[in-house]
Amino acid sequence: MAEQENEKPQHQAVVTNSSLAFFEKYINNPSPTGFEWKGQELWLEYIKPYIDEYFVDNYGTAVGVINPQAEYKVVIEAHADEISWFVNYITSDGLIYVIRNGGSDHQIAPSKRVNIHTDNGVVKAVFGWPAIHTRSGGEKEEAPTLKNIFLDCGCTSKEEVEKLGIHVGCVITYEDEFTVLNDRYYVGRALDNRAGGFMIAEVARLLKENNKQLPFGLYIVNAVQEEIGLRGAEMIAHRIKPNVAIVTDVTHDTQTPMINKIVQGDLACGRGPVVSYAPAVQNNLNRLLIESAQKANIPFQRQASSRSTGTDTDAFAYSNDGVPSALISLPLRYMHTTVEMIHKEDVDNVIRLIYETLLNLEAGQDFRYIK
Repeated sequence: MAEQENEKPQHQAVVTNSSLAFFEKYINNPSPTGFEWKGQELWLEYIKPYIDEYFVDNYGTAVGVINPQAEYKVVIEAHADEISWFVNYITSDGLIYVIRNGGSDHQIAPSKRVNIHTDNGVVKAVFGWPAIHTRSGGEKEEAPTLKNIFLDCGCTSKEEVEKLGIHVGCVITYEDEFTVLNDRYYVGRALDNRAGGFMIAEVARLLKENNKQLPFGLYIVNAVQEEIGLRGAEMIAHRIKPNVAIVTDVTHDTQTPMINKIVQGDLACGRGPVVSYAPAVQNNLNRLLIESAQKANIPFQRQASSRSTGTDTDAFAYSNDGVPSALISLPLRYMHTTVEMIHKEDVDNVIRLIYETLLNLEAGQDFRYIK
């Protein structure tokens, strides 16, 4: 019998027009690492009709809870933050140098429009770059680096910049917004991983609309500060102390040029969710994911993640004496750029896979290898 991931069954749509409208609004809202709260407010507003209660921790991780009195606790989790920049140095002639907040890509910065977030509101700026005419003459061209990319906000002195409310430590995000490409791909910045926050909220919606009663407590976690080391997940894992954690994040579509499949694996947008193999992924829980996909006729792919997954899965797995954890990834093109792309059908199928896995999960289920 052929493996499930090699067959593509009839697609079942999940995302509605109203949920898509929320997704667009949620993606367009800036939520840089350490400054996620506006996005978290939008997310909570959307998910509140589908949960029993919610709470938010000191650093902004938001948690919607279904069956809060239940002893057995299951987490479904994504992260809310997006990569960004910090103002690091303002020159005497009014130009601004930056440092990363998360894994921001210096090579895509030149000619990008940005928003500098100040206490007085947003200040517009651009990443300047020397004109091609000035880069000739036989000299080797300089590539963009952290040392030479800079912002121009139209000022000619440091004092003028500061009068706009800009100071060292102001956070900077790109302007780029959500769009749909060829009626097939969602495109935008920060799909890594606000797409995940959207998908776990949609799981809550499906549970409510289909009148499903879970035999355990479900904690729908939208964590902060993943992009700088899984920090929000570390904090909230210790607070919730879950029995099981299912994490969703993005992974690389490897079908585009300059990606080595021997190194990165053979994964593609449109082929379905990706299940991962890594030490942090608990194999019995992973088996439940795969069986749930096969039972519900959901296409899926497989990925090997070596020492760590690099996602919040690792933080949950190694918390609280060890929490059975697994990862469901969404294939994505052009990660950490402003034109990240995800396939509409993959979004539906990640939602379905998490939903079906929850319906197949029992209260008190023991995932230990040896009992």
